[in-house]
Amino acid sequence: MIKLNIEKIFDFVSKDEVYSLDAKVRQCEDMLYNKSGKGSDYLGWINLPSEIDKNEIGKIEACAKKLASLSELIIVIGIGGSYLGARAVIDALSSNFNALLGRTKRGFPLVIYAGNSLGEDYHAELLEILDEKDYSVIVISKSGTTTEPAVAFRLLKDHLEKKYGKENSKRRIAAVTDRSKGALKKLADTEGYETFVIPDDVGGRYSVLTPVGLLPIAAAGFDVNKLIGGAREMEEFTASNKGLDNNPSNLYAAARNTLHQKGKAIEILVSFTPNLSYFIEWWKQLFGESEGKDNKGIFPAGVGFTTDLHSMGQWIQEGTRNIFETVINVESPNHTLSIETDTANLDELNYIAGKRLGEVNKMAEIGTMLAHVEGGVPNISVSIPRVDEQNLGQLIYFFEKACGVSGYLLGVNPFDQPGVEAYKKNMFALLGKPGFEKMTEDIRKKL
Repeated sequence: MIKLNIEKIFDFVSKDEVYSLDAKVRQCEDMLYNKSGKGSDYLGWINLPSEIDKNEIGKIEACAKKLASLSELIIVIGIGGSYLGARAVIDALSSNFNALLGRTKRGFPLVIYAGNSLGEDYHAELLEILDEKDYSVIVISKSGTTTEPAVAFRLLKDHLEKKYGKENSKRRIAAVTDRSKGALKKLADTEGYETFVIPDDVGGRYSVLTPVGLLPIAAAGFDVNKLIGGAREMEEFTASNKGLDNNPSNLYAAARNTLHQKGKAIEILVSFTPNLSYFIEWWKQLFGESEGKDNKGIFPAGVGFTTDLHSMGQWIQEGTRNIFETVINVESPNHTLSIETDTANLDELNYIAGKRLGEVNKMAEIGTMLAHVEGGVPNISVSIPRVDEQNLGQLIYFFEKACGVSGYLLGVNPFDQPGVEAYKKNMFALLGKPGFEKMTEDIRKKL
């Protein structure tokens, strides 16, 4: 089970200050369970792990197996919550060198991504690669009109149909979209694609345990039942009516908000495990999109250590003291690699000969935490035994639950994202989308 340690924040805030939020945290948690707070239409994730339909999981696994059997590559088209959760889990569980392996060592396709940017070179180079590879597509969009994934799917649909023929290409496409409406739903029904539903009451950044995340994860060859099982364990462990000492999600929410009240406006999520870099990206969206509104919110940043100790480390150690760190501590690596003795010892490393590389990494983690705390950076530790499906499921639900509570503590709606629409409207107007004529005129005057 996940272990949370907040002892290294008590040089900066008192334990009493953190625990004084207990009653307010429980009120915020009750708002989640009773659906009495802002955004209550988007709380389907709260009991999702325990209520997932087993038949739906069977369909997901069957579709994933079919796509995998046809493909060297699977292209996941989506942006934001439509791909970050899946990528976080797939990258965490995969070899760091999957891109060099073609099909993975376990015999599953390599999953790559499109529609998460408008980069012309990226998508042109992707199409060049796909000329030489057998591939399938999982397209994920609630509406089907979000520009980045919609453009990517138009490009890839055209490429698929030219490469395999219109009828054969349909077997290689699965759509994850709205139950009954939207451009992608209409297209999928018209063309006859296999389709999975994004629940109406689950927002994108909370959707990794829906087909949005589960289909790509299963297609990559990972055990979605274990992932769901880990999330279910954390759902039960963080159930309501528990004090802070018995509810790590609530304690984390209380700790970070207490630090925020003391002027710590930036939270840096840290990992010493390179596979977790996209888990950090998922976390950044989860908290950034949930809390950053009404001129409020803790700014979420992320770094990968020890790499970034040689770049961002100086700023973290001695820059503006408005930050705190949360470290994902992985207790046991999945591989064993020891450092051998060298007779000449020209690199002067014999003092660590015989030690596992993981032990050296762990000492770097402990040494960094001590240095940062002494330098004025509070430190929270979130520990998992190892990186596997079960522990990632726990970690996902832990952060989701904490984010909902934390958003309510801040007094914002943790489940909408009105600010995301601002750039879209400007872009639509600049591109001449029908219905935006007046806005186009206004923008051109500004330019």
